Parts: sequence; structure tokens; C-alpha cells
Amino acid sequence: MPIATELTAELAAEFELAGTYSLEATLGILGRGRGDSTLMVTPAGHWLAFNTADGPATLLLRQRGSESVVQAFSWGPGADWAMDSVPGLIGMQDDWAAFDAEEFTATLPRLVREARRRHRGLRLPRTGRLVDALIPAILEQKVTNIEARRAYAYLLSHFGQAAPGMGDRSPVPAGLRVAPTPHGWARIPSWHWHKAGVGPQRSATVMRILQHASALERLSALEAESAAEKLQSVPGVGQWTAAEVTQRTHGDADAVAVGDYHLASFVGWALIGEPVDDARMLELLEPWRGHRQRVVRMLSSSGFSKPTFGPRMTIADHRSH
Repeated sequence: MPIATELTAELAAEFELAGTYSLEATLGILGRGRGDSTLMVTPAGHWLAFNTADGPATLLLRQRGSESVVQAFSWGPGADWAMDSVPGLIGMQDDWAAFDAEEFTATLPRLVREARRRHRGLRLPRTGRLVDALIPAILEQKVTNIEARRAYAYLLSHFGQAAPGMGDRSPVPAGLRVAPTPHGWARIPSWHWHKAGVGPQRSATVMRILQHASALERLSALEAESAAEKLQSVPGVGQWTAAEVTQRTHGDADAVAVGDYHLASFVGWALIGEPVDDARMLELLEPWRGHRQRVVRMLSSSGFSKPTFGPRMTIADHRSH
């Protein structure tokens, strides 16, 4: 419903969610590190900037105290599209009823049950923006998070654009940026990919993705499993990348990032007290098929940490070569 506000915005609306809710926990999966300038948190709330079919948009989301009410404000040519995306973005379409049912909860490990009790406000967001999720996921292939996030921050700072506002009256924070459009990504010179530390294999995968950008965005209308299957038809996009995408674009409650450098070991330590490989991780999660991503999110939210002994992945710096 429209709301009265002290902010000067092109559009403003209020959304009420059922039950306990946490905007911070819900949006937490979307950011790609501190250098991701497409998302910012300020005292005013959570700011997001992105491209839409109608042009760039800025979106501000803020929760009204501890109430399950989210206020939304949007600016820019894509303001209408951005406002229409809010219900999915804040998790209004995400239903935990089956997961929270007593007969299902009884099958869960104590660690997961306790985490769910403490984090009942967490929902799985649905952005509907495939390219925006795909490119940073591709940058994270076979490298550390530090390398990938450094690369993404570099590319955003050099080729993104300032988030739209309303001129001098705009409350949009300085530094908030919209990622390049598919056309903008495609025009990035090869030497800037190199300066960002992105090797030719990953940059080539990005270029292949961009050739299918229009078709990919239509995948948001499909069920998550079908969208993931079609994503994997693009060379260079495997099961891990598809899962990383649909978790964000579709609010995929079941996607597990097979091939992740840390996840299988973490799940193994959390559930049976020892490291496991991907195949064994999937065996452990199989009893909760349909909700495996919910189980993983609860494990991640539980505060559990696996033992830190063992080799660490080397962080390579390709920028100076």
C-alpha cells in the first residue's frame, strides 16, 4: 500500500509479512562482499541498485522496528519494475510452513532446529535478475572469495554507473552503483578483465553468457529446477554456478552448491563431526530433499565453525602478470 514518507521518492509502498521477519537476514545472501557497491546498508535502510527492463533503478528497503512490515522506496527509470520486484525480494513468496511442521522438524538435527528457532525471521529472497547473479558467480569459479570479490569491486567501480536518484533532493548514498548492462559488460576491454584478476576462462564464460542475456532473463519465470538445468546448457556454467544463481534469483529452497571449496566439509563437520566430499554431503542432506538449501542456511546461521586445521587455498594475484 502507498505510504506517507519524509523521503523524496518517485514511488513508496509498504509491505506486511506474516509472522516473525528479519529484512537483514533475508537480504544477507545477496551481497558479494564489502566491495559490492550495488548494495549498501545505511541508517536509512538497505539500498539496492540494479538494471531493469525499463532502465536503472534504486531501491531502498527498511523494516519498521521489529514489526513484520517493510517500507520500500524507488527511484529512476526502472522505479516501477523495482517496486514490483519487492515481494519476491523480501521473501514474501517464501513459505517455511512445511519445514516448520512438527513432523518435519522432528527429523532435523538439533543444531538445525536451534538455528531455526533463533532465526525464524529469515526468508529466501527472489530477485528475478539472472545476469546480475550469474556474473559474480562466474567470477567466483575456482578462486577464493577474496579474489572474486576484489575483481567484482574493480569492475563495478570502473564500468558501473551511479545509482539514479532525484537530483539535488536525492537521498541516495554516494557510491551506490548500478552494475553494467549486458551490453556494458560485453564492451569491457580484455585488459581490464586482466587488471581485475579475471583469467581468460572466466571472462570467456561471461562473454558466452552475455550472448544469451535476453533468453536467460526469461528463466526467472521458470521453476528453479528447470532454470538451473537450462543454465547448465551454457558452456562454463555447471552445477555449482547454477545453484549459486537460483538460490538468489528464485529463492531456491533445495539448491546445494555442489563443488564449493568449503561447503561439503562444513556440512560434514556440522552433521556427523567429520569432513566429507560432495557425494557424501548430498547423502547426508537427502532426507530433507526439497528443503536442502534451508538446512544449509540454518547450519550457516547456527554459529557452528568447522576445525581450522588443514591446508588453505592459496590466494593468487593475477593482476600484475
